[in-house]
Order: sequence, then C-alpha cells, then structure tokens
Amino acid sequence: MIELMAIFLVIGGLWLVGSLVGLAFKLTFGLIGGLFSLLAGALGIVISGVVMLLVLPVIALSLLPVLLPALLLFGLVWTIVHLARKPAVTPVPR
Repeated sequence: MIELMAIFLVIGGLWLVGSLVGLAFKLTFGLIGGLFSLLAGALGIVISGVVMLLVLPVIALSLLPVLLPALLLFGLVWTIVHLARKPAVTPVPR
C-alpha cells in the first residue's frame, strides 16, 4: 500500500512539474507570439495605407465616367443657386 502511494506521489509530482513547465512555455511563447502579431498588424496597416494612397488616384480616374453626369448636375444646380442669390445689403454708417 505504501509503495502504491509512493508511485502515485511520484506520478503526481511529475505531472505537476510537467504542467508548470508547460505553463511557462505557453506563457512565454504566447507573449512572444502576441508581440510579433502586434508588430505584423501594425506593419500591415502601414503597408496597406501606403498602397491605398497609391491606388486612390487610379480608382478616382476609373470612376470619373460614372460620376461625371452627377458632377455636371451638381455644378449646374450650384451655378443657378449662386446666380439667383441677391447680394447681401450692408448698411453704410453715416
């Protein structure tokens, strides 16, 4: 009976030590992986932002035929409203 208890204690101790070692590895590699993930995410945001700034003029030029009628209509309405407004009368002090 004592031998069986000693075997269980040894197995339990080895299991406890293995769990603590596994916890240390998991914590260490988790923190290092999280740090690399944050750095990679920041680098990805910077690269995608630069690419978007480079592609934006091409997209704007490709959408110009679609948006040109709307822009012309907006310009016509703005011109009519601008010409129809009367100038503001400012009182002249005497």
